[in-house]
Amino acid sequence: MKPSTAKFAIGQVVKHRKFPFRGIIYDVDPVFANTEAWWQAIPEEVRPRKDQPFYHLFAENAEAEYVAYVSEQNLVADTSSNPIRHPHVDEMFVRARDGAYKIKTARLN
Repeated sequence: MKPSTAKFAIGQVVKHRKFPFRGIIYDVDPVFANTEAWWQAIPEEVRPRKDQPFYHLFAENAEAEYVAYVSEQNLVADTSSNPIRHPHVDEMFVRARDGAYKIKTARLN
């Protein structure tokens, strides 16, 4: 599989094209890097291609916060500017005045 260039970036807020959840990207795999069992569990008619970037998200829907692994073909940018409420977001990101999320930098003592 030849990796493709990721369309979305770490810290970007995205939402799923088909399902009602959104999240912030905290890692990117250039191609599928989960288990074969995970991939086979997805119904064949909606199973994504493996030769595209896959994103690790701190995700949320109306009921819960969780971690999601989503193919690029199933994501779109979220332009709502609503904050992400996932509890791990503040551990890794800082939110700028313009609403964008930036990776926290390590502080040396």
